[in-house]
Amino acid sequence: MAALASALRLGQRIKIQGRRFLNLHEYQSAQILAAGGVTVPRGIAATSVEECVKAAEQLKGDEVVIKSQILAGGRGLGTFTNGFQGGVHVIPKSKTEEYAQKMIGQTLVTKQSGPEGKPVNTLLLAEKMDLVNEMYFAILLDRAYGGPVVIACAEGGTSIEDLAEKYPEKIKKVPIDIVAGMTDTQASEIVDALEISGDKSAAIEQVKALYGVFRDSDCTMVEVNPLAEDSNGTLIAADAKLGFDDNTAFRQKEIFAQRDHSQEDPRDVAAEKWDLNYIGLDGSIGCMVNGAGLAMATMDIIQMHGGSPANFLDVGGSAKKEQIVEAFKIVTTDPNVKAILVNIFGGIMKCDVIAAGIVAGVEEVGLQIPLIVRLEGTNVDAGKDIIRNSGLNILAADDLDDAAKKAVAAIA
Repeated sequence: MAALASALRLGQRIKIQGRRFLNLHEYQSAQILAAGGVTVPRGIAATSVEECVKAAEQLKGDEVVIKSQILAGGRGLGTFTNGFQGGVHVIPKSKTEEYAQKMIGQTLVTKQSGPEGKPVNTLLLAEKMDLVNEMYFAILLDRAYGGPVVIACAEGGTSIEDLAEKYPEKIKKVPIDIVAGMTDTQASEIVDALEISGDKSAAIEQVKALYGVFRDSDCTMVEVNPLAEDSNGTLIAADAKLGFDDNTAFRQKEIFAQRDHSQEDPRDVAAEKWDLNYIGLDGSIGCMVNGAGLAMATMDIIQMHGGSPANFLDVGGSAKKEQIVEAFKIVTTDPNVKAILVNIFGGIMKCDVIAAGIVAGVEEVGLQIPLIVRLEGTNVDAGKDIIRNSGLNILAADDLDDAAKKAVAAIA
């Protein structure tokens, strides 16, 4: 969170989200909800055109819903990079092959995906439902309330952000005591806010079942948009998205085994693998620092001298040579990086270990951009000797201010 605060202070756009929360695809979320007693539409996930055709044949009715599975909202209004419009369609079964060919294996760009979009490796084929009333329902962890908060709105199936901005009075928020859980009174209040027209008692049980999934699965978010009623008055979680706290991975192993790395930035995945704290920004000077506070100060001083940091990267206080090499690989895979500033204050972390990692990293990646290194602290003389004797084109800096100036000047 400190890195996010620094990025926001610098007025930069954060390209890579932190790794605290696991998100699952719609079809995976539906399976978890169904296991928790929540009513969901019947659907079949497919990873090829042939599987899509077979899945459609197994579903009832003459029409099916074909949905792109990406970890970003706004799929229905999205555009594929091949020009095909919309990531969600209701189609005759006879057109399943035609649509699947245009969607699977392609990249979908939505309002929430960023301009680079997300790869569509899986399509969900679902039975078309006769929905007569669409609502919005979510459970989120909210710092302001110090626990879960249910957000309910009688209007759903569209952008909740736009609705909340135009008509904030239509949004109902119900804080839940994490110890006491959701009471019948609260569930009834939520159902009233949703303006359910069918069986209110059954709807209350569905709302409580949704909270049960949130609690038992260690969710940070359960978002259902739309939560809908069919012509029989049955409440259905027509489209759901779940998020989970990474700190609970040790007791939610089946859920975390479903993580889709293809939806994440490869740098973020690599950073987690090597226990590095990394957040990508939109600047041009790559940073490698030990300690979050020093990393934030480094980003600030780069900005102060007219540059822009390309990332927050804290290698920690006990990084090994191999981690430093991998950190170099992560930073240099960003095409926007035009120079790298390494700022190390050796305490627990020894400057000679960092220096050895820097030299190995430069040699392994074949670095072609300016590299500025500032070392201070434990074994600093040994570290400087390693860099000096490496024969590599590395600019040494006397202090942080000097390092930032040299980094900015290097790309001027």
